[in-house]
Amino acid sequence: MMFKKIFTILLIIAATFSYANALKQNEIKEQMTKKIDSVLLVLEKKNLTIPQKGEEIVKIIDEVFDYELMARIALGKETWDTLNEQKQKEFTKIFETKLKNSYIEKLELYNDQKVKILGLNPYKNARLQLETELLGKEGTYKINYNFYNKSKDNIEQWLIYDVDLVGVSIIQTYRQQFAGLLKEKTFDEILVLLEKSN
Repeated sequence: MMFKKIFTILLIIAATFSYANALKQNEIKEQMTKKIDSVLLVLEKKNLTIPQKGEEIVKIIDEVFDYELMARIALGKETWDTLNEQKQKEFTKIFETKLKNSYIEKLELYNDQKVKILGLNPYKNARLQLETELLGKEGTYKINYNFYNKSKDNIEQWLIYDVDLVGVSIIQTYRQQFAGLLKEKTFDEILVLLEKSN
């Protein structure tokens, strides 16, 4: 249950960016702080229902996350490379929806937690990791956001491709789940299961 609560909060926080403002390296920490504060304010509104809070948060979501890369890593390169472009897009969209629905459905688990930004540090393979802490009544938990540089046309753009929760990669967790399912089901059968769960 505790893992579920932390996972829910990090997804809420994670979904608070706007693609219109492509993040530069020197802006990541400042923009993360602002966006996290904005979402926490929405969550604290007593006059809104859970669905209404979800709607407000979704409005300020999200394309700083590279959902295609996240989906590709989660599914696994071997399986991903066997899919045509249409199937890849279909899986990416369903996977993105699954992540968003997950935190909207669990907004009620939010209980006045606070987030502290610790710092932005070099990460493996020229990537960056933003270290944060979730501060709550039941303890303090580290949540790290992993960024990579997807610069295009000389425009610097850092995107999130994974989140480490208390040392556990969210995307690698999904990777293990999908790997297990693929031993028993076809890709199309997994798509149907994902759609039903959404």
